[in-house]
Amino acid sequence: MITEQARKMQVIVREYEAEKDLAGAEAVELSCEVGQSGAVSIFTDLLGDPTCRVRHSPAFLMLVAETVGPKKEIVGLIRGCVKTITCGKRAPRPAAAAAAAVAIYTKAACIVGLRVSPRYRRMGVGLQLVQQMEDWFRSHGAEYAYMATDKDNEASLSLFTGRCGYTKFRTPSLLVQPVFAGHRLPLRRTAIVIHLSPADAETLYRRRLSTVEFFPRDIDSILRNPLSLGTFLALPSGYSWANLDSFLAKPPDSWAVLSIWDTKSLFRLEVRGVSLLRRVLAWTTRVLDRSVPWLRIPSFPNIFRPFGGYFLYGLGGEGPSSASLMRVLCSHAHNMARAGGCGIVATEVTACEPFMPGIPYWQRLSIDKDFWCIKRLAEDYSDGAVGDWTRSAPASSIFVDPREV
Repeated sequence: MITEQARKMQVIVREYEAEKDLAGAEAVELSCEVGQSGAVSIFTDLLGDPTCRVRHSPAFLMLVAETVGPKKEIVGLIRGCVKTITCGKRAPRPAAAAAAAVAIYTKAACIVGLRVSPRYRRMGVGLQLVQQMEDWFRSHGAEYAYMATDKDNEASLSLFTGRCGYTKFRTPSLLVQPVFAGHRLPLRRTAIVIHLSPADAETLYRRRLSTVEFFPRDIDSILRNPLSLGTFLALPSGYSWANLDSFLAKPPDSWAVLSIWDTKSLFRLEVRGVSLLRRVLAWTTRVLDRSVPWLRIPSFPNIFRPFGGYFLYGLGGEGPSSASLMRVLCSHAHNMARAGGCGIVATEVTACEPFMPGIPYWQRLSIDKDFWCIKRLAEDYSDGAVGDWTRSAPASSIFVDPREV
């Protein structure tokens, strides 16, 4: 399918074909930074599978932009997926005040990883990729499309909010903690950690988090995916755990939960553009950490060569001690990442999450405002209870699907 603009620019947008497009897609990916702060750039290596960031979703597509002529070249790519997620909740009727709120679902599409080669930027390639991806979204019944970008990515924000009709919707924070290779983090004795089975984890999430914005209806597929390394529940040490049913019937005053996703098996990151002095200082902290681990020196991981990480998703909890219990779970995840050879542990949450103070992170590695932009695709809605979701007020929580990280 070639648009008039594509003919003029001699670029065609088509579906990705692994056998012939792999090398070209990798070249585009490696030519683009995925994050930038000052003179520091972050590059990603998708380990030989450009579709890895969407292929675990129910319906996904990858498009490439290719030059027309005797010497064809891949100059851009875009990934997208369609799924059913929560866009709001319906409060119980006054006569059933004790009943729980009911989730309102919508079919939504997510754009993941738009890339255009530096030589072909500002030539309409990105716009063509987005427009054809949106056509595919509509053909699969999506009512909304959304995407996430760094607040400092002016080109991306200009394209989506200026030319494609998206609006800024949510601004969660991407929190990153380095993995200290020299020592394990101690777990507080005031808490116990329960490893839930996928079935129990699904029950807990559907009972307690299903009304959170962006909660995926196919949560069971995520929890049973080989990349999901487990769901962990933190409880006060004085609580007597029997099983999930007894917990749900009478939970303690405070509790916290999270799940861990293995992004290390999908892609690696690398930080470039750092001065030699900072590299030496980071190396010194690692040497000291390994030499005298009992001092628990906060060593800076070697992120100047390819490294992987774990992503924490499905964070939730209740009660006055939920933040301290969340810290225990984050320490547990850190120790798992250390054993798995990771360089970082990351998660994404809203700034108003009550357990936010319990999530350890380094400001230099984190993004305090990650813009999520949204666009209404459908004119008619199957369920008008939520109205136009793009106009809704921010909720206190969001569910970040690890398949889109």
